[in-house]
This record gives sequence, structure tokens and C-alpha cells, in this order.
Amino acid sequence: MKQRSFLTAGLILLTLLGGCSSVDRIQPNIASVPESSEVKLGFSAWPGWFPWQVAQDKKIFEARKVNVKTKWFDNYNDSIAALETDKIDANSQTLGDTISSIAKGNDLVVVLTNDNSTGNDVIVIDEKIKSIKDLKGKRVAAEEGTVDHFLLVQALKRAGMSIKDIKFMSMETSKAADAFVNGQVEAAAIFAPFTTKALKRPGSRELFSSKDFPGLISDHLVFKRKFVNQYPEKVQSIVDSWFDTIKYINNSANIKESNIIMAKRAGVNMAEYNDYVDGTKIFTIEENVEAFKPGNDSTYLSKTAAETSKFLFENGLTKTKVDTSRIFDDRFVRNNATQMTK
Repeated sequence: MKQRSFLTAGLILLTLLGGCSSVDRIQPNIASVPESSEVKLGFSAWPGWFPWQVAQDKKIFEARKVNVKTKWFDNYNDSIAALETDKIDANSQTLGDTISSIAKGNDLVVVLTNDNSTGNDVIVIDEKIKSIKDLKGKRVAAEEGTVDHFLLVQALKRAGMSIKDIKFMSMETSKAADAFVNGQVEAAAIFAPFTTKALKRPGSRELFSSKDFPGLISDHLVFKRKFVNQYPEKVQSIVDSWFDTIKYINNSANIKESNIIMAKRAGVNMAEYNDYVDGTKIFTIEENVEAFKPGNDSTYLSKTAAETSKFLFENGLTKTKVDTSRIFDDRFVRNNATQMTK
């Protein structure tokens, strides 16, 4: 299992792909490539994405009459590369990775917000660190370009500091957790489930997390634009399947079995998995519709998109500025919301 990063590209602004009515018609274009019966959907190690395993195991896609094959990636960056090279049709990934990928020339579309991180992205510290200002001059590990790097920069900024005030050590997320456990660094910016390992170091604790920055880190279902244009009915069925899955998981009769499936996919025991629950806010259909609307704070995709794009460009992680207004297509969540009201 590896990192959720900004290296390749996801949260953003409501700008529709053309004007759509309140209930949009899902009409496929005349496909320029052969129809594929199977849709390949990638995901990796993040609590907000484990419900895809439930959807696969409980045949929820089949109930929506869409043939989906989920593909698990131990290495998150491999999933992003797979989407870019058409080895998969869709992927769950962060806002930053989506923007970064677009900056490299990939034409991607976000159709769904899976979740917001509300505590599962964390800066862990040793017993000598008492405040953010105590990080000055200290060795802090994070993977450059990741959402946790972004979180670290925002926390330093809040304290009137910058990345130049610390000894920033870029390393893969799993290795950052190892470096912290082994005492090679005083702090590490990492995400669940790697936090479980890091916090086993005696005297370690959480300094701050994504819960201190509401809406800053969100995760999405992303397609290539050409797939959305050619097979919108399949996209709709997959979005509908996601909300069916969340409803299934939240049913009291299914909670235990669903958690067992997700903990197994995460590679942790149930006690450890339960520690992640409050750190990830799974979005309801209503919250999805609201998040896509324009807004002036980080709970709206438009605001977070602008901040994320600026961070990537100013830190040299993208070479071009991205027009974030084209990234989102909200018709699928709006159509699902209309189904719910009916």
C-alpha cells in the first residue's frame, strides 16, 4: 500500500460540461472506439475507497446492470498511471493528483466525491515536540507532492512558518512512517493506515490533522473525459452503485459484514479499522450536490481547487496552471439525487 499524492492529480469547482437540465439525459455519443462490456475501476489504500470492495463482493454493480471489474493497487501512484494510460477506465484519487495529471495533458473528469479526510491525514510527532513552532529546524518526513505535504504546508502557514523553517525530508509515505518509528525524524506527515504503525512509537502523538482543516483534502471518482462522453450511461450506473453501496453499508443488518470486508481489504484487524472510521467523512448524495456548487470556503470544491492548484504551481509540482472550471461534471450526482426524491 502506498501514498495518496499530488504527483499525478483531485476536489474542485462546479462548472458543468455544457448546460444540463435538472435531470440530465444520459445520451452516449457515437463511440469512436469499440464498446467494452467491462468497466475497469481502480482504487487503493484509503478508508474512503474501501466501499468499492463491498460493491464488488456484494454484487451491487450487477444490480445496476453495469459490468464493473475493480482493480486493487498496492501502489496508489500506479493506479493514477493506469488511468492515464487507459489500463483502467476510472480511478478513485485525490483532487491534487487529478489537477496534476491534467497539467501533464490528461483530460480528466471528476463525477463523484467519495469523501473528505477528517482526521486520517496526520502529522505525528515525538515527545519533544509540543507545538507547530517546535518543528522549526526539526526533521519532518513526508512525500513531496502528497496531500500530507499539502497539509503540512498549510499547518506551517497557520503558525506563520514555511517549509523552509523545517528540515523537510521527502520520502515515500510508508518509508516516512518507518523513519519516524525508527527515530530518524522528529515528525512525519502520513495517512491511515500508516498512522497505525507510526503511533506505536513510544511517546508519539498527533500534532494536527485534516480535521483541523475542514474540506482541505477530498477524494473522488475520476474518469477520462472521452469515456464519460462515450458511455455516460455506464458512468451513471457506477455513480448510482456507489450510493447504493453506502446505503447498504449503513444498514444495521450489514454493518458488521461490510466492516469485515473493508478491514480485510485494508490489511488491518477490526480494532485498527474502527480507528479510521471518524477520520473519513463519506459524502451523502446531498453533500455531493452541495459540494459541487460554487462557494467561498474549503467545504466547496471551487475554493479547494483554487488553493490546491496554486499550491502545486507555486511549489513547482506542476509546470502549467490548470483551468479547474472544466474538471467537474455533476450531472450524475444530480441525477441520483433526483432518483432519490422520486
